Parts: sequence; structure tokens; C-alpha cells
Amino acid sequence: MKMKGAYDVTARSKAPSSKVWSLLLDAHSWPQWGTVDALILERSENLSPKGRDEVGAVRAFRTGRVVTSERITELHSQQVFAYEDASNPFMKNYSARILLNEESEGGVEIHWLGEYEVAFGMHFILRPQLTRTMQRMVTGLAEAAERSS
Repeated sequence: MKMKGAYDVTARSKAPSSKVWSLLLDAHSWPQWGTVDALILERSENLSPKGRDEVGAVRAFRTGRVVTSERITELHSQQVFAYEDASNPFMKNYSARILLNEESEGGVEIHWLGEYEVAFGMHFILRPQLTRTMQRMVTGLAEAAERSS
């Protein structure tokens, strides 16, 4: 039996949305600010040599011994970055959206939300762990954008 799960996390950065956006598009930057250990080039596809991945790019990341792959599905002018699982041993039908909202006082709110399906027994373990992990991801992204400003 499959269970549906979701996470919804937010962080604010004093950096402009263009800095956050450039980090999202550059798969090589994710291990520097995120919870993934490494980008696995031989399992990735269509990565931009200039660090500006586009819709259709598949990025494979290793965390510990586990490698997952995510395909970029949507990019909208520094506002929406969306992806889905291309390969994930623990989740099915995973999709996520990262929404960047410019704030009137400067900076940007980063809203990262995702949905997935997991086996019944995994749901109770994965749900709180994934929410904590994704909060660390969005916080790391916000802080890295500030450092690069």
C-alpha cells in the first residue's frame, strides 16, 4: 500500500532572487549548500557546462550511499523551479516546486514544497525526516545566496 506525503518549507534570504536562481540552475552548487554529498556526473544528463541547466536536465545526487535523480520540469523567469523524480529507490511520483517571491523590503522568500508516495511503513519514518532535510536545504540555499551577493 502506498501512502502520500508532502513537505512545505520556507526560508528568507537578503540576497536578490537572481542569486538564488543561479544557485538552483547550477547542479554543481547543490552539494555546497544542500544536504546532498555529491553531483554524480555519469548518471546526470543534459547538464549545462555554464551552470544554467534547463528543462529536461537530469541531475543525479549522492547522499551517503544512495543516488537519486531528478528531472527539471519547469522554469519560469526566476520565480518557479520545478522537478520530478527520474530515479529514487524510496519514493515514487515525487515532484517539487521552488517558488521565489521578491519581498518589498528587499531579498526573497524561498518556498520549497513537494509531494511523494512511499510504502506504508516508510511513511512514518520518511515524512518527518524529509521535512527536516528539506528545511536544511532551503535554509542552506538562502544562506549561500547571501554569501554570494
